[in-house]
Amino acid sequence: MHYREHFFIDGRWHTPSDSERFGILDPATENLCASVPRAHRADINAAVEAARRALPDWSAPPAGQRREILLAVADEMQRRHADLVEAHVITLGCPIQITPAMHVDGPIEGMRYYAERALRSEEIERRNGVAIVREPVGVCALINPWNYPLHQLVGKLAPALAAGCTVVTKPAEQTPLQDFIMAEIFQSVGLPAGVFNLVTGSGNEIGPLVASHPGVDMVSFTGSTRAGIEVAINAAAGVKRVCQELGGKSPLIITEDADLPRAVRFGVANVMANSGQTCDAFTRMLIPRSRLADAERIALTVALEQVTGDPTDTATTMGPLVTRRQRDSVRQHIQQGIAEGARLMLGGTEAPEGLEQGYYVRPTLFSDVSNHMAIARSEIFGPVLCLIPYDDLEQAIEIANDTPYGLSSAVYAASAEAAQPIARRLKAGQCYLQGAEFSFDAPFGGYGQSGNGREWGEEGLEEYLETKAILGG
Repeated sequence: MHYREHFFIDGRWHTPSDSERFGILDPATENLCASVPRAHRADINAAVEAARRALPDWSAPPAGQRREILLAVADEMQRRHADLVEAHVITLGCPIQITPAMHVDGPIEGMRYYAERALRSEEIERRNGVAIVREPVGVCALINPWNYPLHQLVGKLAPALAAGCTVVTKPAEQTPLQDFIMAEIFQSVGLPAGVFNLVTGSGNEIGPLVASHPGVDMVSFTGSTRAGIEVAINAAAGVKRVCQELGGKSPLIITEDADLPRAVRFGVANVMANSGQTCDAFTRMLIPRSRLADAERIALTVALEQVTGDPTDTATTMGPLVTRRQRDSVRQHIQQGIAEGARLMLGGTEAPEGLEQGYYVRPTLFSDVSNHMAIARSEIFGPVLCLIPYDDLEQAIEIANDTPYGLSSAVYAASAEAAQPIARRLKAGQCYLQGAEFSFDAPFGGYGQSGNGREWGEEGLEEYLETKAILGG
């Protein structure tokens, strides 16, 4: 049992203003695995005030000093690698054999990525007698999700610190343990007091407090579209900068001449990863009608390779969903898909055999899905894939773009060159060609109800910088 008594505020472990606590259940066993304090307004005020006091001394020194601290943080993250892995296994339920690559190795690389870009905040761009300089936005509130808790934290935190900002971070109440480890890391490497502040509690309670706080200059939020709207409303009165990475219902277009086994395997594996709890998963697989039967056969083969079970077992490839509420929501979506007339190929609403305890969902495949069905329009956030047939490429592009979301997309064609013109027509912030992999150089964010702003890449750093023009300089 992981029992955390304090917040991390102003460089020290801070006694909460109230004795209320949050209990966290292990999603594989449904047993209590952690307990953390619940923040209230007084705790938020203390954290924001500490960040404001720390801002001048953190942003003023040469950026090279920030670079060295972030590199030291990355080294310490590597030393605490096993602890960071354990945090994901016990609170998220991610299988231990895939957690390092999926949840820990990337954030360590991401910390180093932005350490090397800290000097960009000091660059001066000159245009015909105009000097363009960039300065830190200020105090940033970072509100993070439960599905990729360390990855999303570092995607906000590393560029914010590199830019010279100070932060107040609030992890999802379901998965807070990695943030406490990060606080210990910051303390051990000598990060100045107040630069990083950590509070925990309910997003419904803390989110409005930090988003509306007059001492906060920017809010970066990752979560549902519904919650993102509330964050934006609360931030609006202070005219704060708001960066949001929200929901998705991303398409994968497979063309008539694509390598079908490779394309379908890529798509199924993408959706089943992290038990389907991925905002940019390609949950709509668009298949030429003439190749639908073959695609179904391949999809079944790949999905049946998943081993659902105890996340501490090295044979497991798919663990439970994060909470009972999330499991029940996914099962309701599956039931709705059946009621709408989609053809259930695999899975369903019953618990996997032998896994009645824990928040498990069967890998689920639907075919003959119409894009107007709820399962093709709603973000299910579970291991559920919709196979949607199309008659020609124009119809495929129309179906792909017929969504309120626009976070990601993918194309699998005969070649990357053939996929390029299709990618240019998809209304999404990213497009993966021919099974490409995630890259820190690729700005991440979406169109429409998938949010605004970008994380990662040079654009991720720009989110935390204000642009100033000095004329005559």
